[in-house]
Amino acid sequence: MALQKTSLYEKHEALGASFTDFGGWDMPLKYENDVEEHKAVRSAAGLFDLSHMGEFRITGPDAAAYLDYTLVSNMGILKVGKAKYSILVDENGKILDDLITYRLGEEEFLVVPNASNVATDFEAFQARTEGFDVELKNESAETSLVAVQGPKSEEILLAMDPSDAEAIKELKYYASLPVKFGGVEVLLARTGYTGEDGFEIYVPNAEAAKIWDAAAEAGKEFGIKPAGLAARDSLRLEAGMPLYGNELGKDISVFESGLGRLVEIALEKKKADFVGREALAKLAETESERILVGLKAQAKRPARGGAQLVDGETVIGEVTSGIPSPTLGYPVAMALVNRDHSELGTTVDVDIRGKKAPFDVVALPFYKRES
Repeated sequence: MALQKTSLYEKHEALGASFTDFGGWDMPLKYENDVEEHKAVRSAAGLFDLSHMGEFRITGPDAAAYLDYTLVSNMGILKVGKAKYSILVDENGKILDDLITYRLGEEEFLVVPNASNVATDFEAFQARTEGFDVELKNESAETSLVAVQGPKSEEILLAMDPSDAEAIKELKYYASLPVKFGGVEVLLARTGYTGEDGFEIYVPNAEAAKIWDAAAEAGKEFGIKPAGLAARDSLRLEAGMPLYGNELGKDISVFESGLGRLVEIALEKKKADFVGREALAKLAETESERILVGLKAQAKRPARGGAQLVDGETVIGEVTSGIPSPTLGYPVAMALVNRDHSELGTTVDVDIRGKKAPFDVVALPFYKRES
């Protein structure tokens, strides 16, 4: 099948992007240099096309109750204008996806699933509508998503001719508001996947190029760079953020992935029933054998996803993601490891192409911006 292209594909071509298949989309991997793109986000700002992500709109009198049943976390208590991170699980408690939900009104929500999971997620969402007075619409194909991430992101947004500059200044993390940039109506969210301050702009496909160009032009004086998926991945890894298919998946339990606290809160405080509740409650009764940890290399050899952690000849875990960290200057990785090797300060060996390399177990995230 032909790869899907975002509404900004021609912009990336003109910028000389290298492309890659990501979730069935032909996405920019990098432009000139992914390390420089990474560093731009840490020091100034990066401009991302995230239009491959999905968007589901839920409206109706039972919208909040429906999402309480569909997702693990309690969405009914979410205030209008706020957002929440949660997970979608099946009846057996297996993770189908992690996603962000925005409450746009008393009876209106926007859910953002991962690109590779849009079809399966929407099928699960549809199957759970029975008995609820809601309308569910998949707006993924008609919606683009442009992100401006980095310490200069607010200044760039304010230079883009917004209709309400004060509201942007006051917008808190994990919150959203409707705003216009140069007459283009968008949903602006102060969210992101880089570990930096930043914004995500939801815009109809037909207007996406205007927003991209406005951000690029306004960002020139602040050092903005277009950034691809390679930088996005290294940024999120430094920030200790999981990626579905690496740190999350149907074969990785919630309690192994580091998201067990979401389940614990739901089981303790959520009165409404939700899909997977009984299975997750059983899982919560026993400690998982594996746990997600951070690893810091003692030398310069990076560990990549799939590399085994070993104790002598015994396999004790597997690297889920790994990079030479552009910000920190040494290799880091996330790994699922047997719990008895997970204590902070423990040294474990990673089998890198037949040679053992020592890594220290460290706390996540590897990088945290100054507030």
